[in-house]
Amino acid sequence: MFLTFTSIAIMLTGTVFAAILIILILIGKRYDGMIEQLPDKEFPLNQLYGVGFTILAITKHDFSSKNERKRRQQIALIYGEKYSEYYLRVNAAERITLALLLFVAGFAFYGLSDEYVMLLVFIIFSFTAYYYVSTLPSTILEKKTNEILSDFAEVVSKLALLVNAGMILKEAWEKVAYTGESELYREMQRVVTNINNGKSEIDAYTEFGTRCTSPEIKKFTSTVVQGLVKGNAELVEMIKQQSREIWDAKRHRVKQQGEKAASKLLIPICIMFIGVIVMIVVPIFANLGV
Repeated sequence: MFLTFTSIAIMLTGTVFAAILIILILIGKRYDGMIEQLPDKEFPLNQLYGVGFTILAITKHDFSSKNERKRRQQIALIYGEKYSEYYLRVNAAERITLALLLFVAGFAFYGLSDEYVMLLVFIIFSFTAYYYVSTLPSTILEKKTNEILSDFAEVVSKLALLVNAGMILKEAWEKVAYTGESELYREMQRVVTNINNGKSEIDAYTEFGTRCTSPEIKKFTSTVVQGLVKGNAELVEMIKQQSREIWDAKRHRVKQQGEKAASKLLIPICIMFIGVIVMIVVPIFANLGV
């Protein structure tokens, strides 16, 4: 079978991109020290991220753009302000590397199958991978917030009970913080560590509210800070009131999630309904035409 001019051109193009990829992998070895600590589960194929770092350096990627600044804020809430710049660059390198690998793989699969659709599919995968990784910080942050909110009402109830029993907030917070291992409890343990390292209670609680991002938690920490300023007597009533409001908000949130789940079920139900209609109607019209 003779190759067409288009097939030869595509395969030559693929060969050029494959050669460029190999060169970038070799040059990217200089960045091994930056990526060796990245966990494989969270950052797949991280051994090849040197490709992305090399391209970022060559193109002088602008990390001050609006999208990158927003992404940096999200990453700071996930990994901490100290490491936000590093993980921002890792995210950029990851999406460039995965996109380029899929793009080059498309040419390889085209060569094996001689089907244009295979090249097109992998090009689509390439753009999809780039978009997915670029939105990963917001997805992780949303998941973290939802996980925190799922335990928040119970935690505030425990705090209200202990503070109402006469325990000071700092001791109650520490006691509750080590009763669980979920995301919220880890953030509370971080507050305890910060206070023990010399940070003021007000600053530690304020940072806790900022890291957790949820308006409910920010309102709670703001109330706690006001109570600390005004005195323990008012703090007890404030926390008890907050506990009631948070449980009401949780019930409302669960109701909303139930409604969303029900609405999502409508799509497959409609598809199944259309399929049933087609299975019934098509034979009827076929018989009428006989």
